[in-house]
Amino acid sequence: MRLVTWNINSIRSRLPLLEQLVADLAPDIVCLQETKVTDELFPHEAVDRMGFGHRHVAGMKSYNGVAILSRLPLARCGVQNWCDRADCRHIYATLPGGTELHNIYVPSGGDVPDPEANDKFAHKLGFLTALATWWRDEKADPGAPRVMLGDFNIAPLESDVWSHRQLLKVVSHTPVEVEHLAQLQRSAAWIDAVRHFVPAEEKLYSWWSYRARDWQKSDRGRRLDHVWVTEPVQPRLRAAHIHKVARGWQTPSDHVPVVVDLED
Repeated sequence: MRLVTWNINSIRSRLPLLEQLVADLAPDIVCLQETKVTDELFPHEAVDRMGFGHRHVAGMKSYNGVAILSRLPLARCGVQNWCDRADCRHIYATLPGGTELHNIYVPSGGDVPDPEANDKFAHKLGFLTALATWWRDEKADPGAPRVMLGDFNIAPLESDVWSHRQLLKVVSHTPVEVEHLAQLQRSAAWIDAVRHFVPAEEKLYSWWSYRARDWQKSDRGRRLDHVWVTEPVQPRLRAAHIHKVARGWQTPSDHVPVVVDLED
C-alpha cells in the first residue's frame, strides 16, 4: 500500500500535477493539504477518473483544506477542530484492516517567532499542544495501528534544514517549535517513517521557497512534511522517499510529495 502526503497549494490550480503524481507513483492513498476549495467545488469527477473512488474532504474558500483520496474504502471518517476554530486542518478515516489515518495541516505560524507579538505563532503552538494532549490523554492506546501525516510546518532535525545556525530564529525551525513537535511525537510514541529509512544525519528536504531564483542550485530546503506511524505499524514499513522532482514541475507547489510504502 502506497501512501502519499502532499501540500498541493490549491488542488484546482494544480490538478494536472496531481494527475502527473498519480501516473508517476501509482499511489493507493493521497493525502492533500492546502486544497483551498470548499467541499461543493472540490473536483470530485476528476479525482474519480484518477481512480480514487473513496474520498474524505474538508475545505474552505482560499485557505487551508485537507483531503484523503483513496482507492480503498474509508470508514469512520471525521473532522477534528483545534483551538476553537473550524479551519479545516485535521481529518481522519479508518482503512481496511483497521489502521487509522490522520491527515493534518499544522498552522504555519507567520513570520515572527514570538507568541506574545504574533497571534499566528501562538496559534501554531496552541494547535500542537492541543493535538499532543488529545493523543496522550484521550486517544491513548499503544496497541492501535495509526498513521499521522501531513504538512507539520516544522523541520525538527538539524539535517532537516539547509542551515541549522541560520534558521534557529526563523519560524519552522526555532527551538520552541521543535520542542512542541517533540512533545507531539512523544504523545503516542510516534515513529518518523521517512527517517526510519534515511539516517538522521543525512540532509533531507520537502519544501523549497518560491523566493529562490534557482531553487535547485541553491537547494535551501526544509523538511516540513512528515509521515509518522505508531509502533504496531512499524513492522509494515517497506520504503520511503521524497519526490523531489515534483518541485521542478510546471507551476509547482513549493512542497513536494512524501511517499511511504506499507505492507498491506
